[in-house]
Amino acid sequence: MEKRVRVRFAPSPTGGLHMGGVRTALFNYLFAKKHGGDFILRIEDTDQTRYVKGAEDYIIAALKWCGIEPNEGVGFGDGPYKPYRQSERKASGLYKNYADKLIAGGHAYYAFDTSEELDEMRKRLEAAKVAAPQYNSVSRQNMRNSLTLSEDEVKKLIESGTPYVIRLKVPRNEEIRFHDIIRGWVVVNSTQVDDKVLLKSDGMPTYHLAHIVDDIEMKISHAVRGEEWLPSAPAHILIYRYLGLESDMPLLAHLPLILKPDGNGKLSKRDKSGLPMFPLDWHDERTGESYVGYRESGFTADAFINMLALLGWNPGDTREIMPMSELIESFSFERVNKSGAKFDPEKTKWFNQQYLRKRSDAELAESFAPILESKGHKAGLPAGEAGKVFLTEFCRLIKEKAHFINEFYDLGSYFFVAPNSYDEKVISKKWNENSKALYTKLNEKFSAASEWSIDSVTKLFHEAETELGKLDMQLVRVLVTGVSGGPQLMDMLALLGKTEVTNRISAALTVLK
Repeated sequence: MEKRVRVRFAPSPTGGLHMGGVRTALFNYLFAKKHGGDFILRIEDTDQTRYVKGAEDYIIAALKWCGIEPNEGVGFGDGPYKPYRQSERKASGLYKNYADKLIAGGHAYYAFDTSEELDEMRKRLEAAKVAAPQYNSVSRQNMRNSLTLSEDEVKKLIESGTPYVIRLKVPRNEEIRFHDIIRGWVVVNSTQVDDKVLLKSDGMPTYHLAHIVDDIEMKISHAVRGEEWLPSAPAHILIYRYLGLESDMPLLAHLPLILKPDGNGKLSKRDKSGLPMFPLDWHDERTGESYVGYRESGFTADAFINMLALLGWNPGDTREIMPMSELIESFSFERVNKSGAKFDPEKTKWFNQQYLRKRSDAELAESFAPILESKGHKAGLPAGEAGKVFLTEFCRLIKEKAHFINEFYDLGSYFFVAPNSYDEKVISKKWNENSKALYTKLNEKFSAASEWSIDSVTKLFHEAETELGKLDMQLVRVLVTGVSGGPQLMDMLALLGKTEVTNRISAALTVLK
């Protein structure tokens, strides 16, 4: 019988959840949903020295905003394998039991080296021109550990409380093979693998042991993580093998890196692309650094998730705009790329623009209303339902030019504030000695209009041209708004209303000579 699909997202609470982490969570979520499985949030807090206050709450809030909520785990409800924080699981002695099994089997050992001794070992190896100085099958022979000390010495050191770590005993010059769903078969020689620390001196497991124990105990079917963990995978394979659990281990999938826009290196949280690297605003209390989030920058969660899904994966066709239901239906690890995916800031904004256009004008108006209020102009709107209608129509006219709702005001502030200056390039080019008389007569015709709608204003404009001669539409726009571009002129005039339009033209005519 096939294993039930159970996947986990297991971040460390050492900072805010950046977009690379969100993509890992997303691919886990899509796979679980497609196969009717479980998506678990596990907090891997084995490194207590790097713990950042608020990071765990941030991770939970970010997943909720993104719409990729786990059905089990920290902040999302208990399942049969609680607790889901490694610091809490440590208390039961779970990790030490597994480490002791490795010791008993001769596949791990006690190491009593001090930090000074470790530093000296690295310097010695560097001086000997060793390419990658590390604690391994060769260097361990000259260190203080249970492989070089007598059994009595080891016993005395442990009984006296001498600090120690437990290290994996990696064999010398052995081929380690494993299969990755994305990358196929991977072969590594054990000479490239160091003797990983499995249990630290404080009794806390490292990632290398803890995630394996938890994945086995929680019956995880697929371990999906970033490419940066690929070099550690051979050591993990050995741990499963030495515990006799190789047949029970999860299938591995190492996701490609998200690269900088120029493709030169991994995208970092301090990237200067101009777009956020975090889903929500994040302030790191430890460093004092603050980062703007996608949410606060005006992105919708749907657009953010759609963009992330296509960073390193494709549906096998030309689709780009894919709601969550389509992403779930189409997702497979077989279509995840092996090579890194370049982050494209302009394409990212394009995604948000497409989702913006899909929203109804009424929804946009509801979202824009608080922004307008913050500018101090909401009081000038018509009261009640008429104000809602005005804002809804405003959003219809302005949304085609915008990537974000928070751009609406800057793109169309003239709908709420009459201009006090007029585009100099247009005026210098198109305004002449006849213009004042011509547009005064046009304004008189506007003032006399008995009806004011898009159709009636369009008709009135054409009738005025027949009687008065050619009218410059861009010049009319500048007289009314002060700027040279914007939505369809007749739509804009109709929405502003006859009184506002005629008052603005009159004001412009008094300024322009």
